[in-house]
Amino acid sequence: MRTTLKLAVPALALAMLTGCTTGGVPTNSAATLDPTAAVSGEITVWSWDTAATALKRLAGTYTASHPGTTVNVVDVGYDNAYDKLSVGLQANAGLPDVVTVETDRMPGYIHQFPKGFTDLVPLVGAGTADFDQSKVSASTDAGGHLLSLPWDSGTVALYVRTDYLAEAGVDPASLGTWDQLVAAGERIKAATGKTLLSTDLSTGGLFQMMLQQQGKGLFTSAGDVDVSTREAVSALSIIKAMNDKGLLNNVKGWDGRVSAAKDGKSAVAPEAVWWAGTLTSEMPELAGKYAVVPLPAFAAGGARTSNNGGSTVAIPTQAKNPQLAGSFLSFVLANKDNQASMMAQEGLFPSYLPALDAPLFHEPQPYFSGQKAYELFAAQTRNIPSISYTSDNSKAGDIVANAVVASVLNHEDPAAALKSAADQIATATSRKIAQ
Repeated sequence: MRTTLKLAVPALALAMLTGCTTGGVPTNSAATLDPTAAVSGEITVWSWDTAATALKRLAGTYTASHPGTTVNVVDVGYDNAYDKLSVGLQANAGLPDVVTVETDRMPGYIHQFPKGFTDLVPLVGAGTADFDQSKVSASTDAGGHLLSLPWDSGTVALYVRTDYLAEAGVDPASLGTWDQLVAAGERIKAATGKTLLSTDLSTGGLFQMMLQQQGKGLFTSAGDVDVSTREAVSALSIIKAMNDKGLLNNVKGWDGRVSAAKDGKSAVAPEAVWWAGTLTSEMPELAGKYAVVPLPAFAAGGARTSNNGGSTVAIPTQAKNPQLAGSFLSFVLANKDNQASMMAQEGLFPSYLPALDAPLFHEPQPYFSGQKAYELFAAQTRNIPSISYTSDNSKAGDIVANAVVASVLNHEDPAAALKSAADQIATATSRKIAQ
């Protein structure tokens, strides 16, 4: 589902996830799921907002074709979801049969509660390869157990104001690298007075998106701190260069990003696929002024996408009816027609790759002057680089965001700011710095 920025984990959930790794670990013996098992009875599913709407709709379809089953979808609200999940895992009681978890939250729960979730590999088998692999890696433990099933992806591309680029004589197809984009930004500002892009630097979101584009996260697969690498310095240096050249419009939060786009402050936006829904719903008057191109690469031949947002779905080991829960998850998430329907009706872009072959993803989009915009996102979803997460990602993310501000706004050398961030993360988490 849409993740507009790296939201802070609610206070109680954060305390749980950064506490003792042995406290509250469930002792339940996880069920072995059987995709051929007969199912009956009822399950309860926790989700929120649009995701809950989609699950309620498909729950009705599922129960109609599976007599004797009931699927109760409860919208627990985003603000309460992680507190409820953390408390339930810690107490080893009180959780439903199915829970929704954002992709970048799931690794923390896997680390903190290694026996808290049911292995879903039996549901999909070799079909694991049919899902966005960046999501699969975030949902898999060290033993190869798939502890949540990818739902939707936040595939990133570059949204461009074609009118501004045309006025500056910039061909959108020429924006092949970040260096080319910065150079184009100078031409655009000279011709139109507009900045290149609008972002909230205080979140560190743009930096982390650019880091993942290079196949790097905040930690290595071994759990070592990895924020002062050559790739990290390159990403932060580009952001700093854009600001030094007057090409960045620093805004505050989600509302600031939406307002900047609506007011036409900037020429491009490196955003996820869900941003298309924001454009069409919040600023229909700009129809025909946008196109989508792949994200600029760091070097020719490099990855031209990243990820921002998305979610997974898990079955706690406390589930009262795990076989029915597994059957329902397969129906919703490993079914291309159902996944395509969630894009059509709720705007949830599938992590299930076979669904991306549906006609919906190859249709001209009137808002984008007839461009087949979703076709571009569908192609790039297969190329999203996978990265490693730990239970300390949230803490590290806050420290890295401060380093971004120190370098970009306070003019600290990018390498020095990131080295300081690495030292702070190592001290705060008792983790080694990667060599």
